[in-house]
Amino acid sequence: MTPVLTCKKPIAVLHSFRYNVHYVETFVFLERTVTVLDKKAAEIKPDGHERYYLVREDILPEALVKTVHAKELLARGEVKTIHEAVEQVELSRSAFYKYKDGIFPLSKLDRERIVTISMDLEHRSGILSRVLAMIAGLEGNVLTIHQTIPLQGVANVVISVETSQMGENVAFLLERLRDQDGVSRATLVGQG
Repeated sequence: MTPVLTCKKPIAVLHSFRYNVHYVETFVFLERTVTVLDKKAAEIKPDGHERYYLVREDILPEALVKTVHAKELLARGEVKTIHEAVEQVELSRSAFYKYKDGIFPLSKLDRERIVTISMDLEHRSGILSRVLAMIAGLEGNVLTIHQTIPLQGVANVVISVETSQMGENVAFLLERLRDQDGVSRATLVGQG
């Protein structure tokens, strides 16, 4: 049998079907293929919601685990291109592109958030400044600060901190805040 020659463009498109022509010797065959017009629409379940699962790494297919490792290499700057990353973890580029937008390490999802912390600070010079410097030292990014007028020598301060770049978790941050001189209370009031 001679090789099948396929047209580059479909000869006909009707609704969601595309007709391609294949030439084999002297016979012409029509092939009907379904085209997916919107990739996102194909991924969303009939009820309109995406579903997520928490799965242990040791039961994931090897391609998914290698995709995460390749993404980490790129994020840390150890490699410059996707080609280098997939070569280093021994993964095909097609598998990387297939899974890259659908898998993330839980620690990354857990840390990509903004936390709101309420603190009671003694009314002394420099305490808030030291608290902010300590948060910055942990790679926290302070987004908002709201401070009340000090009553009976104590001011309430509510801060919002972006924790996505922090190497430590929120519990460690709260512990460090409570250990600061002049901080009498530090509690987590919200996160998202």
